[in-house]
Amino acid sequence: VQLQASGGGLVQAGGSLRLSCVASGRTFHNYVMAWFRQAPGKEREFVARIAWIDGSTYYADSVEGRFTISRDNAKNTVYLQMNSLKPEDTAVYYCAIGRSISWGTPNTYDYWGQGTLVTVSS
Repeated sequence: VQLQASGGGLVQAGGSLRLSCVASGRTFHNYVMAWFRQAPGKEREFVARIAWIDGSTYYADSVEGRFTISRDNAKNTVYLQMNSLKPEDTAVYYCAIGRSISWGTPNTYDYWGQGTLVTVSS
């Protein structure tokens, strides 16, 4: 299984970015995909999760209402639309694949992408 994340960059506070994560190597119908982020000197934290089978979503409180996770099953791709970005959103963003029991804890996910850096300037 391979995950390829992209879409990071530098944006001003209040701006938007869309991250993409392409999954390959197997079928993912019964899996979930999530975005995590890790800022310098901090632990990796959960951002959002989506289930491949029905598209149900779950968000961290810190991004609820600003970020939207979505999927394109035909392309095996998950997106993270990030709006109203804040400087505290600055981090390396990682996509991960897990099973239905995977929620907000990183070590419950089986596969990880390489990360894409998002920098939000004030």
